[in-house]
Amino acid sequence: MNTPEISFVIPVYNSANTIGAVVQDILRLFSFLEFEIILVNDGSRDATESVCRQLVEAHPQRVIFLQLSRNFSEHNAVLAGLNQSRGHYVAVLDDDGQNPPAEIIRMYEAIKTGNFDTVYGFYKEKQHHWFRNLGSRFNDAVANVMLKKPRDLYLSSFKIMNRFTVDQVITYKGAFPYIDGLIFRATQNIAQIPVEHKKREDGASGYTLKKLVKLWLNMFLNFSISPLRLAAIVGLFTAAASVPLILLIIIDKIMNPQLTMGVPTILVAMTFFAGLQLLIIGLVGEYLGRMFLDHAGTPQYIVRYAYAGDQQSLNEAPRATTPRRPAPPAVTREEPFHGSI
Repeated sequence: MNTPEISFVIPVYNSANTIGAVVQDILRLFSFLEFEIILVNDGSRDATESVCRQLVEAHPQRVIFLQLSRNFSEHNAVLAGLNQSRGHYVAVLDDDGQNPPAEIIRMYEAIKTGNFDTVYGFYKEKQHHWFRNLGSRFNDAVANVMLKKPRDLYLSSFKIMNRFTVDQVITYKGAFPYIDGLIFRATQNIAQIPVEHKKREDGASGYTLKKLVKLWLNMFLNFSISPLRLAAIVGLFTAAASVPLILLIIIDKIMNPQLTMGVPTILVAMTFFAGLQLLIIGLVGEYLGRMFLDHAGTPQYIVRYAYAGDQQSLNEAPRATTPRRPAPPAVTREEPFHGSI
């Protein structure tokens, strides 16, 4: 089998009514080159599995289907697809039709002509719900600090990577992947281009508040120790601020011996410092808990089976989450962000 020029990795979740149209658009638009489509079903509760199998049967030379054993989250599903991919370039897009496959042609041309490692799609006008847009802005602001991301670079799920970047990303063995953090860990040779973002035609986003918080924590805690440093600074600041307050209380008591100490004031102070201590302890505990789960071998994902046209059912039992190929040695090469092109 020839090595594909592009692998399309699509995490699918409750998208039985939309994934077929996305696949058909890719098949129609990219007939001029070798490509493969990897569908990763992340624990869907509708007929997505059946639809994806039908797509494999209809296009056995183009489509590969991975059925995960349960819902692991979008970034874990993407990592499963990246491990399966063989293309010189790998495009990641959503399953709901909001990322037009036609825009990948421009992103493909940009990554080749600009010799970039990754090209993101920057939405000219986002069609997400306002709540998700708010979460995206917050996540973007935190990424500026945690990942040292350029402020004018927008991190989206719509992107294309070269093989070097993909091989570095799939070396990650932890249970809490954040794809954009893994990309920035490997390279800064990154660009973005403006792309269209369509309205969702069917269903609702699978991102709940709980999932958004979980995704934010993966980025916040997995790629920097800045939160621990911030906790130390906050603790030092509050301890230092308490010294002059104590001195003022002592002076006030000396000057006014009849003055009684306010019980409410003491209770408020105790509550504040107890809450601060619990916050810092909880932060440290989150780091330790993630280390424990990684050490205990918590899987990134488990593939129940892979389904391809040339080989019926592969790996019916859960398989290890090892990379598809040995990754090359890391290259300590960092280039400045090139901005929009």
